[in-house]
Amino acid sequence: MTWSEMQPLLTQGTYDTLYMVLWSTLVTVLGGLPIGILLVLTDTGGLLQNRVVNKVLGVIVNVGRSMPFIILLIFLIPVTTAVVGTFIGPTAMIVPLAIGAIPFFARLVETSVRGVDHGLVEAVESMGGGVPTLVGKVLLPQALPSLIAAVTTTVITLVGYSAMAGAVGGEGLGSKAITYGFQRFETGFMVATVVVLIALVTVIQLLGDGVVRLLARRGRTA
Repeated sequence: MTWSEMQPLLTQGTYDTLYMVLWSTLVTVLGGLPIGILLVLTDTGGLLQNRVVNKVLGVIVNVGRSMPFIILLIFLIPVTTAVVGTFIGPTAMIVPLAIGAIPFFARLVETSVRGVDHGLVEAVESMGGGVPTLVGKVLLPQALPSLIAAVTTTVITLVGYSAMAGAVGGEGLGSKAITYGFQRFETGFMVATVVVLIALVTVIQLLGDGVVRLLARRGRTA
């Protein structure tokens, strides 16, 4: 396969991968952020201390994290079909990608929020600050660099998930690698796909690290 033949396939595969990853990242953040914060707030000593809720959330997150993505992908085919109308294509893959990543991101959020100086939390509580004040004025601003790092890690994980999604009609670079690199024994195309994926992950990591460093510098000068 020549470069002129590979280029449109790699371009389309990259576009589909970015489409799946960006939208599933948005859904993951919207779903995982509140769960991670609730895991902290409902824990012992938290402002919303509730042992039952904390344990239920913990079990759900642990089950979600422990299930291999390829199995989850197949298991969620009925759910994906019900939500999107099909289980094939990049739009359909957003559903299992987000569901698979939400528990992972929620734990990262929990870890980030727990790293906030407890003295600041106690100060807000002593002044009568409620949950919105605590979350909006202390937990999220103080944990922001760590949360950005968590988002970066999650995006990179979703890139890997999207490649696996190609095994069941998810399109993207994974699908192209399977169809042309593996099934048609096009070694050159397989190598090119791997190079594109490595470049994609590298760019995401560099961007994430850059934002974290910028926030850290602003925090020191504030």
